[in-house]
Amino acid sequence: MNVKNTIRDVIRKTGAKHYYYTLNDKFTTRYERLLLKISPARFFRYRYKRFLHKKLDLAHPTAYNEKLIWLNLYWNHPLKAECADKYTMRGYVQNLGYGHVLPGLIGVYNSSSEIDFDALPGRFVLKGTHGCGFNIICTDKNELDIHGAKQQLDEWLKIDYSKTAGEMHYAMMTPRIICEEFLDGLSGKRPIDYKIPCFNGRAGYVLVASDRDETGHTNKYDYYDLNWNKMPYIKSSINSDRYTPKPAALDEMIEIAEALSKPFPFVRMDFYDINGKAMLGEMTFTPAGCMSPGLTEEAQRIFGSRIVLPAPMP
Repeated sequence: MNVKNTIRDVIRKTGAKHYYYTLNDKFTTRYERLLLKISPARFFRYRYKRFLHKKLDLAHPTAYNEKLIWLNLYWNHPLKAECADKYTMRGYVQNLGYGHVLPGLIGVYNSSSEIDFDALPGRFVLKGTHGCGFNIICTDKNELDIHGAKQQLDEWLKIDYSKTAGEMHYAMMTPRIICEEFLDGLSGKRPIDYKIPCFNGRAGYVLVASDRDETGHTNKYDYYDLNWNKMPYIKSSINSDRYTPKPAALDEMIEIAEALSKPFPFVRMDFYDINGKAMLGEMTFTPAGCMSPGLTEEAQRIFGSRIVLPAPMP
């Protein structure tokens, strides 16, 4: 199939001429969405070439990013969607006896209009359960723009990552909003994220995301092994003198991460250390949309070698 002609056919049938730019231009997100609609595999081949400047091998994947994409496209176990959903994940964690590592749940809502802000505590966190970065962190309710927060939440509820980013397990989720207790970090900042990639039920490393801003964004990432030696796996970290002390709850995090990750070829378990106790944030199956250009070639090779691909599950 000639993908260029097929895209033109879609545009002609839908009348979406404003989505189309010449194929010699830098493609837009709208172009990519059309490509995703035609073929998720072609969508990822295009993005892999665009962002990583390599040809994607789905027939014989070896690199970390390649195997993540393969799992995303061809291993669609319903438990993956259950655990990636920030609300239904809670039931999975509780059923395995680890409910104590979950932040307190204040409410669950199908739309922002259901939220009674007057009844919420002074500090809280609102999350969209069906995506990444759908967080409103309220440190003082008196200063919160409630109207703006509602608008933002309702916009997030419209997003389906399976249709915009090709992350297929999101298609099996029901968009919702949850309100959780506010977790105190150090000196009033957001707590450090400790992200533990697990390969077939075994913890591999710890990715530390430090100095996060109010939106959760940071450019400060560092990998450590399980003995807390800094590893040269992030390009921006190699020449950095950053060092994050070993969290008091590391052993607890590793134990819980391995227990919860057993059914999965790969999942990243994201934790916080709150006063020496592990708190689980989320379970992530498609980190960075399966595209991690910031990883070194060594990391791509080592991480990829640790993922044992299962039989396909459509």
